[in-house]
Amino acid sequence: MQADYSVLFLCTGNSARSIMAEAIMNQKGQPHFTAYSAGSRPTGAVRPEALRQLKAAHLPTHGLRSKNWGEFAQPGAPWLDFVFTVCDNAANEVCPVWPGQPLTAHWGVPDPAALQEAPGQIEKAFRDAFFLLDRRISLFLSLPLSTLDQFSLKKEIDDLGRQ
Repeated sequence: MQADYSVLFLCTGNSARSIMAEAIMNQKGQPHFTAYSAGSRPTGAVRPEALRQLKAAHLPTHGLRSKNWGEFAQPGAPWLDFVFTVCDNAANEVCPVWPGQPLTAHWGVPDPAALQEAPGQIEKAFRDAFFLLDRRISLFLSLPLSTLDQFSLKKEIDDLGRQ
């Protein structure tokens, strides 16, 4: 029997990359993974391009919202096994103390929301970010988590952020 794990994806605005990662993990990781997302300075809204990408991939979008990472450092917050930063800003910030002393890794993904290009190029950037996150999450889910010691697991999840 495989254990159950909680994963938090962090980004500054929690409007695109971390939201997509949350949705991907919640779909692909069921029933053993529960994913959340948050931001250090959340925008308060999920980017419509991110929602369109998730819908195109037939992933549920109900309940996705931009939220502050402080929600996950409060008493009663979910116990976290893994925390992945998906943007460079959040990786460089001082994070709250997370319940459970989770393993952390940086999985930087270029910010599609930062583009000021033509709409087609913006959609392509969101699609590229989605596929990069999807690939990393799929590789993460293929790891033999129950057989890896903490040091080996940390190395593996760090390596995934470079793929």
